[in-house]
Amino acid sequence: MQLKNVTIVLPDGVYQNSAMSAKDGIITEIEKGEKLSEFPTGLVVIPGLVDLHGDMLERELEPRPTSRFPVEMALDELDKRHVASGITTAYVALSFADFAERDDDLRLNTRMIEVVEAVVSRRDSLSCDTRVHARFEIMNPEAAPLLETMIAKKQVEMVSLMDHTPGQGQFRDLENYVLYMMKWLKVGRDAAQKELERQMSQPKTWESVQEICRLATAHGLPVASHDDDTEAKVSLMRELGVTISEFPVSLEAVRTAKANGMHTLMGAPNALRGRSHSGNLSAIEALKCQQLDALSSDYYPAAILHATFGLAYKGLAPLHETVKLVSQNPALAARLSNKGSLEIGKDADVVMIHSGLAPRVAATFRAGRMVYWAGDTLPVVELAQSTVTKKSGIPLLAFIK
Repeated sequence: MQLKNVTIVLPDGVYQNSAMSAKDGIITEIEKGEKLSEFPTGLVVIPGLVDLHGDMLERELEPRPTSRFPVEMALDELDKRHVASGITTAYVALSFADFAERDDDLRLNTRMIEVVEAVVSRRDSLSCDTRVHARFEIMNPEAAPLLETMIAKKQVEMVSLMDHTPGQGQFRDLENYVLYMMKWLKVGRDAAQKELERQMSQPKTWESVQEICRLATAHGLPVASHDDDTEAKVSLMRELGVTISEFPVSLEAVRTAKANGMHTLMGAPNALRGRSHSGNLSAIEALKCQQLDALSSDYYPAAILHATFGLAYKGLAPLHETVKLVSQNPALAARLSNKGSLEIGKDADVVMIHSGLAPRVAATFRAGRMVYWAGDTLPVVELAQSTVTKKSGIPLLAFIK
């Protein structure tokens, strides 16, 4: 892969009239041009996005209750969405919690085993580097031995601890929980209230949590906590070995996490919309307080790129710093030393963007191989001989702005 006369986003700034080369999937050369001080226009080259938490696979599998689709089809469709959104490394978040108590619920443990095994077996055929993010609900003790087995079999790359007990975390307000469940499950108040009572009566399995954290740490996996709300909660998670605070719901929690050396991660939809959909901490407020490390797609893949450029376009931070929120910083949190920034020796995961308040992906490369191309939106000047990639069948191209 060879890019010439392009504007490129590097860790220390944005440079126009630059060039970059890659060989065998690794960046081999970078030539800096003139450093820009203003927001760039036109085509901009950034690192491939690293998404640590995306809930979309479950929605692809079951877009409506009881409407299940084949796992292979769901993976392929999500894969296309990932690379078209500039995401080259994705941790698909899979939950083992059965909130609705349906016999055919997608989140039943046996169903999740099937999904995890499908993700692992299909990795080499997917365009995006797709990894498993196992969401362990501490009120679901039967999930513990299954998750332990998957960790031992190296089927999981990240673990997060979930505590959706009403009255704390994301659902500190019980009325908000009832309203949320009415919308999510499409049920009346009585049914939502019954679910509230069921959730509050569930025992918490801290022994299992400790064992899961021990195993994950022993296997070198990052462990995240979910919806931290207080200093005490963050401190407890840190003692368990947690290194990432996902979606902290208060400024107190995010500040405590940073003070304890944890990576802080929030949702790109939150940053894009300017507020949390459940009324919790705004990602923009965390960014302004210099407490935000990373953004994830959460439930909407397109949001991650739009938030990145939108925050910079509005002057909330320079573009090279907002790009770090979705590439370098999440790669560091996930211990991916070969990804996250455009530097010599790292994977040639590269995205070409039509810059602006509403950015558009022009092309996506993973390990130097083109995995997405937006048709004639790129100034293509020549084919790199007649070489065709082995998996996608798309010719390798050389670009000049």
